[in-house]
Amino acid sequence: MRITLFSLLVALSAVTARAGVDDMAAAANNLLAALDDAQRGKAVYELKADERLNWHFIPKPRNGLPLKEMTSGQRPLAHALLASGMSAQGQAKALSIMSLEQILHDVENRSPKRDPELYYFTIFGKPAADGTWGWRVEGHHLSVNYTFVKGQVAGTPSFFGTNPAEVREGQRKGLRLLGAEEDVARQLVKSLNADQKKAAIYDTKAPKDIITAAERKVKALQPAGLAFARMSPAQKDLTMEVIKLYVGRNRAEMAEKDMDKIRKAGVDKISFAWAGGLERGEGHYYRIQGPTFLLEYDNTQNNANHVHAVWRDFESDFGEDLLRKHYDQSHAK
Repeated sequence: MRITLFSLLVALSAVTARAGVDDMAAAANNLLAALDDAQRGKAVYELKADERLNWHFIPKPRNGLPLKEMTSGQRPLAHALLASGMSAQGQAKALSIMSLEQILHDVENRSPKRDPELYYFTIFGKPAADGTWGWRVEGHHLSVNYTFVKGQVAGTPSFFGTNPAEVREGQRKGLRLLGAEEDVARQLVKSLNADQKKAAIYDTKAPKDIITAAERKVKALQPAGLAFARMSPAQKDLTMEVIKLYVGRNRAEMAEKDMDKIRKAGVDKISFAWAGGLERGEGHYYRIQGPTFLLEYDNTQNNANHVHAVWRDFESDFGEDLLRKHYDQSHAK
């Protein structure tokens, strides 16, 4: 039998993807094994529970087990679970987002709702490499969601936010956790010619938040904006660079699979839309969407120093397409 380079790459990709699923199942089981019964009662839900879709990014009490209620020995296992699903860059941003709660705690008269330990870990179903289950880590400005079906994984919705978007005083002055997500998109919109801007900039005032908020199911937004096919090669490169910043939050093999999905759906069907000012410090919003996905970014609150940035998949959010196929096959049997 002739073995081609393509077949070897496909096989290697499958092995790598399977390793990721194995890693996450092992990390989830390691955390569960370290919890007592009361903690597991908070952390674990059935896969079919409505709670799995009950996501948000505002500061509020949540279901699940928060870091605050874990022991010093359990917290590293919780962090290991988060790391198992994310790229190094994604994990660093997620942990730094948590750390910003201390800044808000200090500037808001030590408000108890601002707490770096109020990030909740929840596991849905029974973790197993070949199983059907999921996990979530969520708190203020952070929501990462993973769903597994027989060795396949979906990693959206994925929400990252920062307040402040830029730390302007104190020891961490100058920190911009989502600075690249802002700067590359601004570089793109400012590179457009007059005709392109007419298509891309649909409003001189940015919306107060991402349009899709914390909706459980999303669809493409209108107006779509400037079509990818109308961009110059350099502008296309900038558009793809922005997309990779969002997709790249997850493990490399997951990110590559998502990028393959975007390419197969047709990159020329991708569009870019902008609202608001073009200069730093001015409220602004942008979105990039294609046949399979939507990403939104908004920086308008707190005098345009407060970012919300979300990555959605029209079919795979919460693994709905994988679960639908799984349940259909189960009923067929």
